[in-house]
Amino acid sequence: MSIIQSGERIFIQGGSQTPNYLITELAAQSSRLSDVDVLSITVQGEFEIGKEEYKDHFHVNSLFVSEPVRKGVNGGWSDFIPIFLSDIPHLFRRGTMPIDVAIIQVSPPDKHGYCSLGASVDISRTATRVARKIIAQVNPNVPRTHGDGMIHASRFDKVVFHEAPLFEINYGSKISEVEMKIGHIIAEMIDDGSTLQLGIGTIPDAVLQNLGSHKNLGLHTEMFSDGILPLYEKDVINNKLKKIHRNIGVVGFAVGSRKLYDYIDDNPAFNFMDIDYVNDPAVIKQNPKMVAINSAIEIDLTGQVCADSIGMYQYSGIGGQMDFIRGSALSEGGKPIIAITSRTNKGISRIVPYLKQGAGVVTTRGHVHYVVTEYGAVNLNGKNLRQRAKELISIAHPDDREMLERGALERFKTLG
Repeated sequence: MSIIQSGERIFIQGGSQTPNYLITELAAQSSRLSDVDVLSITVQGEFEIGKEEYKDHFHVNSLFVSEPVRKGVNGGWSDFIPIFLSDIPHLFRRGTMPIDVAIIQVSPPDKHGYCSLGASVDISRTATRVARKIIAQVNPNVPRTHGDGMIHASRFDKVVFHEAPLFEINYGSKISEVEMKIGHIIAEMIDDGSTLQLGIGTIPDAVLQNLGSHKNLGLHTEMFSDGILPLYEKDVINNKLKKIHRNIGVVGFAVGSRKLYDYIDDNPAFNFMDIDYVNDPAVIKQNPKMVAINSAIEIDLTGQVCADSIGMYQYSGIGGQMDFIRGSALSEGGKPIIAITSRTNKGISRIVPYLKQGAGVVTTRGHVHYVVTEYGAVNLNGKNLRQRAKELISIAHPDDREMLERGALERFKTLG
């Protein structure tokens, strides 16, 4: 880690590929470093340099807030950069944020000297292309994925061999009865031959568990987890009706269990590609019947979707939700879907008269189409504000509808 100097900007690969061994080694050298700017998305595990004790040495600028940096972003010693996921590679290439050092975790080199960025190609591919220096943790547990993620070992300025398990999570083990009901409603909205994008969390996995009887589905998504595996194994997802990248699932990154990482290892059924391509609405729309399934924290009665903050508390980021909402809306027969439980675990309505003070709008009311809760599905596209309010109230929790009607009357004077 000695090649990193004070005042430099470093990029750290995220997701399941977060190189926490190197990050811990970097933290150990903090006494000689100051004013080091750190760029990352969705880092996982023990992210040592994001802790408050290192704030005078490293300043984390998160492009998508995940659990290890959430405390710092909301505590004031780290920051959040709101940006569409598809725009981040342009940020690097144009020099808006030049990168001095990229820290990554890769597979061992093949006989030709090529390593793989594994399950997290996303923005890492561009970061390694523009970085002046690259430090690589070589780990035999990293899957070799097909697509854009190959990088020759000669590009590395420093190499550390360290074997460690990748970060694992299984969303499917946490699905509630309410979320499963939402999954069933959405599954009924999906036609055979559709191409799927699935956001992060339990609701997308609930949808996947309800698709076992579908046929000839495709995959074009920024991320996926274990829920897709049974559908590949049953040939439900086979990508054979896609218009572009036929017979291949297009992905930016994957986060899941060891079984998932083993499945994508050297599997030509998947292409892990640069996120500015995967998430480009002009690319997404080329597949007919594109279905984008994303979640939210709350939705107001006009259709504004807050998906990244709880009031002023920064929880996540913009990510790729808008990229796919727009791309699927432009697809022939496409369906952009926002899926939420009607209430939080604390019994608070997710459909609200007004967004909380400080809440961030990720999907605008001009882009929103379908909204689904356990009480049904509505389509807000083309509806006026009063019509939208009526539609959303109809799928709110029954005990919250009177409150929402009062809020709608106060805001719109009449519900018509």
